[in-house]
Amino acid sequence: MQRIAESELIINERGAIYHLNVRPEEIATNIITVGDPDRVKEVSKHFDKIEYENHHREFVTHTGYLGKKRISAVSTGIGTDNIDIVLNELDALVNIDFETRMIKDKITQLNIIRIGTSGSLQKDIPVDSFVASTHGLGIDNLMNFYNYDNNEEEKQLLHAFVTATQMHTRFSYPYISGAGISLIKHFVKGFHHGITVTCPGFYGPQGRVLRLGVSNPFLIDRLTDFTFGPYRITNFEMETAGIYGLGKALNHHCLSLSAIVANRIEKQFSRDGNATVEKLIVKTLEIISREVG
Repeated sequence: MQRIAESELIINERGAIYHLNVRPEEIATNIITVGDPDRVKEVSKHFDKIEYENHHREFVTHTGYLGKKRISAVSTGIGTDNIDIVLNELDALVNIDFETRMIKDKITQLNIIRIGTSGSLQKDIPVDSFVASTHGLGIDNLMNFYNYDNNEEEKQLLHAFVTATQMHTRFSYPYISGAGISLIKHFVKGFHHGITVTCPGFYGPQGRVLRLGVSNPFLIDRLTDFTFGPYRITNFEMETAGIYGLGKALNHHCLSLSAIVANRIEKQFSRDGNATVEKLIVKTLEIISREVG
């Protein structure tokens, strides 16, 4: 087994990993990720005790306890480029020895749950509702830089999507990964389930037209109409597929939960998205404290 070079795994002067500025002892194995750095404190305010608070760039980490359950809340920023940083660094914190720079013999599996906002692509999934993503389907290209495997269902689902949308002829080849079964089974009541599409931007990549026209004006219709067996595309956003893809490749359990703040079919936007996110945070923490990890 090779030693990982200083240029590949960057550890700062306090022994913390480069971007997150977190040391191995400062991270829990139950992790909630949020996009907005300000949302970390909206999660940790519910903790009974906070042990560590770290902040570097857009990456904020609070680790503490909810009852006897140790939890970290980590901000990722927006987009799968940031997810690439956060997922790899979270894995390194638990699975690489920072002294020897060697991968540990015993691999630790993390429970990683994203709490974020999203736009619905179905009429019957209204604003202020919740979605638990059965799959993350990426049209952003991240996982095409990695070696990873799909199960047979994922291969068939991806083939059906590519055939139906032909998106690969103009854009990057899509990728897909499923949710962690050990997590999603706890998030059924009160949640819509379906495929979440992850886009590489907010405006054109999600079919929004301001001053620029878009090259795929039928994007939303194609996503809304797509089905595969019991699955349909419920929503889209900018992180889920990266979390699922990297998480699965690294052998972690991942789940993405979305507060629906927009319905792109009905052209509606939530009147109080922050209140909806707060309800999702509370509901998620209750389930974690009772049933996860």
